[in-house]
Amino acid sequence: MEDKELQKLIEEISLDVFGKPFLHISHFNSRLRTTGGRYMLSDHSIEINPLVLQKHGTEELVGVIKHELCHYHLHIEGKGYRHRDNDFRELLKQTASPRFCKALSERNQQPALLHLYKCVSCALEYKRKRRMDVRKYRCGKCAGAIKEIQSEV
Repeated sequence: MEDKELQKLIEEISLDVFGKPFLHISHFNSRLRTTGGRYMLSDHSIEINPLVLQKHGTEELVGVIKHELCHYHLHIEGKGYRHRDNDFRELLKQTASPRFCKALSERNQQPALLHLYKCVSCALEYKRKRRMDVRKYRCGKCAGAIKEIQSEV
């Protein structure tokens, strides 16, 4: 889908769902990372993350467009357009628009570097993300010496 098709889709949804025209510009913005779309207050444009269409399909895209159009129409009318405003929440319910977008990117799912230490005297184990200088620290239970068992990458 290109920007022209997106513009046409947004104009159609605006007329069908809200009964009001969308008179400004819309386009895809691939620099958006964590959000499905955004409504720009300064120029009344709507930007949509292309990953919404790629990862979740047209149904989710329509939901994001309806959400952004709620911001758009309320802002144009001078009503509460922010997420916390009652006007916004009511319009979301009336238009069956989603409040949030599905996750677009997997969060850093890399396992944390894990260092495993063990007390020489009482065998108490310590798991740490950060490396520890075993010459400086002693066991908190028995004050025994600590040695590193393994370091996972």
